[in-house]
Amino acid sequence: MVIVCPHCKTKHEIDEKKIPQNVTMARCKGCGNRFALQEAVEAAPASAPVTTGITPPRARIIGVTLSKGGVGKTTTAVNLAAGLALAGYRTLLIDTDTQGQSSFCLGIKPNAGLTELVTEELTPPECIAKARDNLDILAGGKSLAGLKRIIDRKDFGGEMTLVEAISPLEGNYDYIIVDTSPGWDPLTVNVLFLVREIITPVSLEVMSLQGLVEFLKSLSAIQKYRKGLELKYILPTFRDKRVKKSDGILEKLHGVYGDKVCTPIRYNVRLSEAPAVGQSIYEFAPGSHGALDYRELVRKVTGNPKVFK
Repeated sequence: MVIVCPHCKTKHEIDEKKIPQNVTMARCKGCGNRFALQEAVEAAPASAPVTTGITPPRARIIGVTLSKGGVGKTTTAVNLAAGLALAGYRTLLIDTDTQGQSSFCLGIKPNAGLTELVTEELTPPECIAKARDNLDILAGGKSLAGLKRIIDRKDFGGEMTLVEAISPLEGNYDYIIVDTSPGWDPLTVNVLFLVREIITPVSLEVMSLQGLVEFLKSLSAIQKYRKGLELKYILPTFRDKRVKKSDGILEKLHGVYGDKVCTPIRYNVRLSEAPAVGQSIYEFAPGSHGALDYRELVRKVTGNPKVFK
C-alpha cells in the first residue's frame, strides 16, 4: 500500500498487515509530522512512486508510581496528562488503581475502562472515554480487582497482560500516562512491563524516602527483564518552606539523583480542592503555585521550555 504524507508530500510504501489493529495515525520519517492513515491512502495515486518508508508513531509511555501511598501519584498523573493535552499533545491517561480516582479528578463517570479493554468485553472505543480536548482516559475502579485475579491465574506471560492490551493503541497518542496504586501487586508489575519511563513522586518527608529506597529495590528486579525501563524523573512533592527538614531532604535527593530530580511541587491547598469540582489544577486555579509547578513538570517531560509561554 502506498500513502502520501499530507505535510511534505513524501510517498511511502507500507505493509498494511503490519499495522496494529486500531492504529489510525502514522509519523512521516521525512518531516516527522503525524497524519491520519486513511486520509493519506485516499490522497495517494495508484501509480505513485515510492521514495521512503514510515513507521507507526511510538507513544512515550510514562508510569507515575511509588509503592508508598500519599505522595501525590494521582494528582501528578492527572495534572501531567492534562498539561500535556493543553500543550497540544494527544494523551491517554490510564488508571490502574481500584479506587478509580483519576476519572473522579477530571469530573467524568466512564461506563467502562481498563478491565473491559483487557478482557475484550468491549471494543477500545467503548472503553476509552474522552476527558478533555487531546485527553482520553482508560478508567480504573473496583473491577480491577477481578483483573488482578485473571493475571494471577495465567500459567505464564501474566506480566505482559497490559502490554498486549495497550500496544495496539500506541499509534493514536503522543503520550500515555499510567497512574498506579500504592503497594506491589500483579497489576503494578504489569505496569512496569508496559511503561518505558518512570516518574516517582516523593513527598519531602523521611518515610517517603524510605519508600523510595524500597521501591528502587523492587524496580531493579524488574529491570533485569526490562532493560529499557528507566527511572527518569523524581518529583519532590508537598514542599513547604516553613518546614526546615524539607530543604534537607531535597538536598539529599539532589545529591543522590542529580538531574533526575524535578522542580518540587509546592504545598498548595488548591491541588486538594480541584478534584472536588472535577477539574485539573489549570482549570481550577491557573495562577496558583500548583498550576505553575505542574506546568514546569510538563516542560521537563517534553523537553520543551517554551510550552505554556
